[in-house]
Amino acid sequence: MRNIHMNSTSDRFYNTFGFFYPVIDLFLQPQKRKLFNKINRLPFGKLLEVGTGNGSHFKYYKTHAITGIDTSKRMLQTAQKHAGSNIQLLQMNGEKLHFKNESFEYVVLSHVIAVVEHPEQLLLEVNRVLKPNGKIFILNHFTPNNGLQYVDKAFKSISNKLHFNAVFHANQLQELRKFNLLQEINAGFFSYFKIMIYEKTA
Repeated sequence: MRNIHMNSTSDRFYNTFGFFYPVIDLFLQPQKRKLFNKINRLPFGKLLEVGTGNGSHFKYYKTHAITGIDTSKRMLQTAQKHAGSNIQLLQMNGEKLHFKNESFEYVVLSHVIAVVEHPEQLLLEVNRVLKPNGKIFILNHFTPNNGLQYVDKAFKSISNKLHFNAVFHANQLQELRKFNLLQEINAGFFSYFKIMIYEKTA
């Protein structure tokens, strides 16, 4: 694991949060299996995973050469224990990627887009490092147009302290409109979680 200097309040939060992550990650595993089933069907390529967490899901990757990044040193230390020979780990902020333009065929944002400080900047960087016709896989909660929207709105007042956006809509992201939406998949829990697959235009 290579270290690139990090310094932010979110880094410190997730270093501390790492103790609770396995419980939350257990809840997310069924959604992640659906995500990786889609990813593994695609031809071999270089894949960037932003916000790799504790790496317990690495076993689901079957096809690609993986570069995983996270801002939390503690998370990456745990992830290293799960990393195979096809996985490289770096401490890095997704909003300021240290990669050349058009470096990856695939980018994965699993439960990341709603927790970064500047999601538009993240997507701008993803666009830069993604090759033409490359694909983005976004797994996230999206505030639905049903009763669950009121849960999100009620939780909004404290969500900032927990470093995520409780009320979250994909159509609010201007940078995401630069990509073509290929597929939207219900990942469970009354359409609250979705897998969104986008393609970068050539």
